[in-house]
Amino acid sequence: MKEPDNEWAMQMLARVGRRDESALRELHRVYARRIYAFALNRLHDEGEAEAVVTDTLWEVWKQPHRFHGGSKLSTWILGIARYKLLNLLRDRMPATDELDEEMPADEPGPFDARLATEHRQAILACLETLSSVHRECLQMVFFQELPLAEIAQVQGCPENTVKTRLFHARQNMKKCLDGKIG
Repeated sequence: MKEPDNEWAMQMLARVGRRDESALRELHRVYARRIYAFALNRLHDEGEAEAVVTDTLWEVWKQPHRFHGGSKLSTWILGIARYKLLNLLRDRMPATDELDEEMPADEPGPFDARLATEHRQAILACLETLSSVHRECLQMVFFQELPLAEIAQVQGCPENTVKTRLFHARQNMKKCLDGKIG
């Protein structure tokens, strides 16, 4: 389906702002499948992907005035979906002490297990030192295996900006890890 133009988008959002439920149904018809595919590709859980669709469109319903037309409506909506998705992924991540409990019993020995735990903790600590956009870029590249063009679309920036963010994120991780592990 061809992307609707921004004039149509502004009309739909103005109607949503007046609480016209048929406009929200129309937005759902046009964008729900794309949001669902975006979420399912990253979450691998149909129920959670459906929840992202619902939460995203609920956010559009609550705050249609936040779209100013500077991008495609789909980019704005996928940005909302991205935040909903990241919140779900963050909730899935075990706490550091839970990671320690999940160590397999067939580890070579306590020294190796402790070393692996320290490395994991160092990586998590270094990730926390990154800016949110740098950390998000790394997560989308390495954990979600997204192509750079899609990351650029989700983050609302040029692909070269994503490359620059990844370069700086890697450099900062290297410096941080050299100080903790090296």
